[in-house]
Amino acid sequence: MIRSGIVTLYVADLDRAWSFYTKTLGLEPGMHVSGTWAQVSAPGGLTIGLHPRSDASPPGGRGSVSIGFYADRPIDKAVADLTRAGVRFAGPISDDGPVRIASFTDPDDNPLYLCEYTGGAPGAS
Repeated sequence: MIRSGIVTLYVADLDRAWSFYTKTLGLEPGMHVSGTWAQVSAPGGLTIGLHPRSDASPPGGRGSVSIGFYADRPIDKAVADLTRAGVRFAGPISDDGPVRIASFTDPDDNPLYLCEYTGGAPGAS
């Protein structure tokens, strides 16, 4: 019944969000209709839609959605690389058994995290 899906984030500045997701995080650019809608894709099939905010849909609402990305290298190196690119992480990398997680936000304060499997779980980097 369902073929695929998309996570939509409401952002204050579409061009700023587009730059963050494509240039800073290196996600694949997709459709981009200036001022209206944009899509980016991560390897493995995650699609993120970027939609300009409205009064009914403000950006950065915490607690209901968090987008995770699997690190393509050891997480310590990925965090260092993203920190040099201007990403601010919320504290140190947490080590929770078979996974290590580093939390950060996009420019609209939408919660994101970087994940590295260390216990041989499926999808391990």
